Amino acid sequence: MWRVWLRRRGFIGSCWGNRREGGRPLGRPRRRWVDNIRLDLQEVGCGYMDWIELAQDTDRWRTLVGAVMNLRVP
Repeated sequence: MWRVWLRRRGFIGSCWGNRREGGRPLGRPRRRWVDNIRLDLQEVGCGYMDWIELAQDTDRWRTLVGAVMNLRVP
């Protein structure tokens, strides 16, 4: 019976339904696809390059992707 009483008074909703407004999510930031590209460029030694311009040149991009894939193979 006390659950019905608490539900009518709005206690359950006020405890479970409140979410923190604003602010940023807790924990470490999520790794994005762009972050992975930058890390791969740094591993190969091309961290200074603008990867968007590099990706537009398909021959150089294929060469870079091949080099990164060879690093990942044990």
